[in-house]
Amino acid sequence: MKWINSLISCFMILFSIIDILGNAPIIMGFKSKGNIIDTKKVIITSLIIFLSFLFLGQPILKIIGIDIHSFSVAGSIVLFLIGIEMILGVDFHKVSKNTQTSIVPIAFPLIAGPGSLTTLVSLRATYDNTIIILSLLLNMIVVYFVIDKCDFIAKKIGNNGLDVLKKIFGIILLAFSVKIFGANAVILFQ
Repeated sequence: MKWINSLISCFMILFSIIDILGNAPIIMGFKSKGNIIDTKKVIITSLIIFLSFLFLGQPILKIIGIDIHSFSVAGSIVLFLIGIEMILGVDFHKVSKNTQTSIVPIAFPLIAGPGSLTTLVSLRATYDNTIIILSLLLNMIVVYFVIDKCDFIAKKIGNNGLDVLKKIFGIILLAFSVKIFGANAVILFQ
């Protein structure tokens, strides 16, 4: 039972930060401009980026002299700001408009962006790698479905529905960022 609870919790955290429902209007905007989005290419590229960072992120941090707790505190601040963006509808960073839509900007930085990569490293302090990878795979299934069916989903949920979901997941993200900050700041200041 604890394993399932961990899987659900990890899935929800990644789902919040990947924010595929919140990014659906951006993806629909690319589609409406006639850009062809190769959903399989988006998923494969995102997974490669995520898994590479999951397993190589910490060794790279050691090489440059940053411990995981410092990185987690910095990441929690980034996540906090992203949560604020989601809730208040403000933009602290701009996603660049690019004609290459499958890999840039959809796979990176829209799906596998700085916030989600930071979250992956932070999750390693709380969850087993198996839980993280399963959560990541489940999220990629959801991402695939949303990208593939985003026009249909937008018609059913509507802009107001997407906005409400974005705000709900923004609050979840804020709570998680506070949890990460608290857990790691205590260790740093000891």
